[in-house]
Parts: sequence; structure tokens; C-alpha cells
Amino acid sequence: MKIGIVCYPTFGGSGVVATELGKCLADHGHQVHFITYSQPARLDFFSENLFYHEVSVSKYPLFDYPPYELALASRLVDVVQYEELDILHVHYAIPHASAAYMAKQILATQGIHIPVVTTLHGTDITLVGKDRTYKPVVAFSINQSDGVTAVSENLKADTLSFFDITNEIRVIPNFIDLNRFNHKSKNHFKMAIAPNDEKIIVHTSNFRKVKRVADVVRIFAKILEKIPAKLLLAGDGPERVEVEQLCRELNLKDDVRFLGKLDAVEEILSVSDLFILPSETESFGLAALEAMACKLPVISSNAGGIPELNIDGVTGYLDEVGDIDGMAAHAIHILEDENRLKQFKENALEHAKKFDIKSIMPIYERYYEEVILKFNNSIAR
Repeated sequence: MKIGIVCYPTFGGSGVVATELGKCLADHGHQVHFITYSQPARLDFFSENLFYHEVSVSKYPLFDYPPYELALASRLVDVVQYEELDILHVHYAIPHASAAYMAKQILATQGIHIPVVTTLHGTDITLVGKDRTYKPVVAFSINQSDGVTAVSENLKADTLSFFDITNEIRVIPNFIDLNRFNHKSKNHFKMAIAPNDEKIIVHTSNFRKVKRVADVVRIFAKILEKIPAKLLLAGDGPERVEVEQLCRELNLKDDVRFLGKLDAVEEILSVSDLFILPSETESFGLAALEAMACKLPVISSNAGGIPELNIDGVTGYLDEVGDIDGMAAHAIHILEDENRLKQFKENALEHAKKFDIKSIMPIYERYYEEVILKFNNSIAR
């Protein structure tokens, strides 16, 4: 197949998932074309089947804001025509699904017909989509897609609750590349962080309010009262300054390290003992899955799609959003006994294997084939 993929080219979950999926599809012989405004963060060109098409936005002074949706639609028309794509797969509803719909209508006037699959990732539904400014466009774009997927049952339920959806939504979970995310022996690195064999606790995110990074620090402070430990905070974002101030107030500056944005986050995960994800909401919890693949138990909130990934009492523990005492108690319970910690680590890895990209990618392949067949039959009629 010749597949066009539209995504945000950033470190965010939707962009990472789209890029990793495209790379895996290319490795399996499909021709994959990425169409976005800059090269995706995890995209390389070690495959002859990978292509990148940049979307250029006009700087015409009439516009207060660059008309990216129009530029994207025009670029999609061009790429579909020239590359003779079989299907478009757009990740994140706004503005990708609406741009794909516009491109599809333009192409139809030229006798070119192409199906569109839209994957819903989370904040495009739970945050952006509920905004009155965008809600009608989101609902229309979903209903006009030829295939729709969501990354969790919870996100599917939210979508059906927030919008009047007539289209079927297929749940295909996020995935992990176990060739990249696995436990690596980094003892020298671990000794540098925890020279006295302290337990290492880690959190990775974009430091937005919804991630509740301050809760991570407060949970860690309670753990530290019982167990010698260090906290690694990977990522960056608008809440970082406040979180740094909280660390000073709690006198944790010697036990907390801010690592900023990391390309090789798996190296940090490999030297850690426990992952904390106290988010207010998560459509899936990709960061937790990456941690589990590196043999880390997860202490998390029970929000959104996280319970579909983190199995309470098996791969870690689930607590109510904001329950700092409960999360700290569960973290201590895991960390205070080496045999218990080892068992939780093994459980986390075994569960993560169910989300191996090698198992999930064929599901997408079959779904593409199903959508193309159904679409072609509808055109023939």
C-alpha cells in the first residue's frame, strides 16, 4: 500500500505514535509518506519506503494567523495526485481530519477518490474538541471519515459522549517498540545518580497542569520519609518553574533532578525503579507503557484510559486523582521489599509485551484493507 500519514511532528504522544507506526509499516514493505510542517521528531530515513513532504504556509500579510489547514489540504491534494496514494491516515482531529476532508472533496472533482482514516488521540476530543469554536467541525470531520480509530475504550466512550457520532469507532491501542524500549544495563549511570544505592523514581511528561507534576514531587517527599530515593523529572513545559519552587520549599533540591527534554528517555527509564503518573486525565498513558517496557512498575491515577494499561495490584497501583497519600503508600509498599519490587517489574514487562508494535501494526494493516475495500465498493455503486 501507499499510505499518507498526517501528524503533529512533535514529541507529543500522537506524533510519536504516528511516526513509529509509519516506520514499522515502511519496514514491512509499504510506501509511507509523512505530510506535515516539519520533519517528525522520531523520523529517520534509513528505509527506502519512507518519504517526507513539507507543508509550507503562506506569509501573506492579510492573515493574522497562518492558514495551516488550507495549506495542509492543498499539500495533501498534491501528494495524493503525484504519489498515487491508496489511503490517508490522519492523527489528531484538529485540523488534520478537516483538512483531509477538504482535500478529499477537491480530489473527487478530478476523478481521484481516496479513503481517510482518522485516529483520535485524546486532547483533540477531551480538550480542543469540546471547545464550542471547534466542536461542529470535529464532529463533522469524524463522521465524514471513512474509518475512525481511538487509542482506548475510554476515549471512544468520551467521543461518543461529547459528540453526535454516527460513524463506527474502532479501538486500536497505542503500542511500544520493544527493540527500543527495554531494560538496558546502565550501572555506571545509576551509580552517578544514586551513589548510595537509593531507589530511583521517574516521571516524564510535558509539564502541563493536566499532568499534575507537583503531585509527583509531593508523593516523592512522602516516599523519602521512609525510603532513601532520588527523583528524575524528564521533560519540560509551563509548570516547570512552579515545580522547581516546590522542590525548594520542601528542601528536596539535592534529591530531585530536572533533566529537560530527552531523545533517549529509555536510558533514564532503564536505571529507575518506579514510574509515577498522577495525571488528571490520560487517553492512554503512552509514557507509562514506555516505562513498563523498561521493567518499571507504575503508580498512577485511575483516570481516563490508564486503567486499561496499568493493572491495579499487578503492574502497579491505581489511586484517585489527587490522592497523594494513597500513591505514596502504594509506592512505598512496592519499593520496601526487593522480592515484591522484582515481581512488579516482571509483571510490568510481561503486560507491556501485549502492546508490542509488531502485534499492533498488523491490526492497522487489516483495518486499512477493510476501509479501502469498503470505500471502493461504495464508489463502484
